[in-house]
Amino acid sequence: VQLQASGGGLVQSGGSLKLSCAASGFALDDYAIAWFRQAPGKEREGIACVSYYDSSTYFIDSVKGRFTFSRDNAANTVFLQMNSLKPEDTAVYYCAAASQYHCSGSGPPSYYYRWDSWGKGTLVTVSS
Repeated sequence: VQLQASGGGLVQSGGSLKLSCAASGFALDDYAIAWFRQAPGKEREGIACVSYYDSSTYFIDSVKGRFTFSRDNAANTVFLQMNSLKPEDTAVYYCAAASQYHCSGSGPPSYYYRWDSWGKGTLVTVSS
């Protein structure tokens, strides 16, 4: 089970970026993909989750309505479309995968959960 995150970059406030999380060694249908971010000097926080296992999703309030998920089945890749970006979205973004995971509406994905795999981070910088 391997993940590769990409798509970060420098964008002005109000702009958009599309992050990719390419999966290899497993099929997405039984997995959830979660996105985390870590800003300088802060803990890694879970911000969004999509489960293809049970069709559940979760977004933290600060990104709800601005971030969305999509999927390319042929490429076994999940995308996180980030619109209306703000300087406070600046962070290193990571994706993680877990088998048969439910994206709970009651709270964000936890960094301390035993994720099956983590992708390397991709840096998103939003200038004001």
